[in-house]
Amino acid sequence: MGQPTILLIKEIYYPILAAVGVPANVMTIVTLTRGNCGLSKCICIHIVSMATGDLLVMIINVMMFQIFSYHFPHSFLSHTFVCKFILYLTAVSLDLAVWFTVSFTFDRFIIICCQTFKTKYCTERTAALVITMVSIVIFIKNIPIFSAFEPQQIINKLWWGCRANLTFVSSPFGTVYKWFYSIWRVWLPFTLIVLFNSLTVRRVLVASRARRRLRGHSSENQSDSEMENRRKSIILLFTISGSFILLWLTDNVSFVTTRVMNITSR
Repeated sequence: MGQPTILLIKEIYYPILAAVGVPANVMTIVTLTRGNCGLSKCICIHIVSMATGDLLVMIINVMMFQIFSYHFPHSFLSHTFVCKFILYLTAVSLDLAVWFTVSFTFDRFIIICCQTFKTKYCTERTAALVITMVSIVIFIKNIPIFSAFEPQQIINKLWWGCRANLTFVSSPFGTVYKWFYSIWRVWLPFTLIVLFNSLTVRRVLVASRARRRLRGHSSENQSDSEMENRRKSIILLFTISGSFILLWLTDNVSFVTTRVMNITSR
């Protein structure tokens, strides 16, 4: 009997994703770190951090977890400690990619909507500090993952593979952690991104109307560099935020549906 269709798709999709995603993110990081790309240092730090987060997802989640571990099930990657560590890094890299996107969205919100605060917040030093603090919190937050898995089997007195630790999963702490995990990774970032984007767009629209009135009818047909810059900022912001929302919405709906069905069936 042949493999299920979904497995055949994964065998083709993940290598292509890695082949495209890794070089693209590396080129983004190299280009932005060199400078001279017309962006402020604050924006460059946020975009480099997002590209780094995506690169980690490509390397850890796609290459190590989805490709190497799948095609080489008896390699050193299947040792329980290594397996747990990969699962831990998988969660960390996904969280980094998510919350770096939120920090970028918040930075754009501050620079457009909070004129008095942006000179203090939207700086190279603050951006680096925010990225560092977010990373530290994420590394600490995912530590319970080591307790969420146990050895799948013991071969020659060596622990191999990983499977869910039913004691942890069924415990009150495990149940709370699973809900917190979903809220932290999707629902909270989703809400913040929609909120910041809505306020940012509202501010831009209000400012645009006021600017058109000040310019007057005599200059309506002239180019407006300020409006063009705002338009480009909104396109960049919505491209990044929209991609996040579309990619993570299905995952979160699946999680909530599964939990509701489990609760109903009890």
